[in-house]
Amino acid sequence: MKREPQALILVAVLAAVAALLAAGATAWLLPEASAASPGATGGPDSEALAWGLVGAALATGLSALGAGLAVGKLGAAAVATLAERPELFGRLLIFVGLAEGIAIYGLIVSILILNRLA
Repeated sequence: MKREPQALILVAVLAAVAALLAAGATAWLLPEASAASPGATGGPDSEALAWGLVGAALATGLSALGAGLAVGKLGAAAVATLAERPELFGRLLIFVGLAEGIAIYGLIVSILILNRLA
């Protein structure tokens, strides 16, 4: 199946928006971390802090985007399969759950990064 250029551009724009929203949410949730001065509290310097926040935002945003794409494709296939063979519901539910796990892994990585910054 060949993707159209508009669809690829839309996915790239959605990835950028998700990363920016995750970065904003991270900075909003950690005001003391974004206002920390280097050396005053023994915390990380401002450049390390900024890259840590960007890393946490990208981990959350891109993993959520990837999980959304996976669940979208897998969900459509699962519904089509269930229409023909309803007895496969349990197996298909496991596959959808595994696809959702991608977002949880990204969130865990983001929390680990933010713990190292504090």
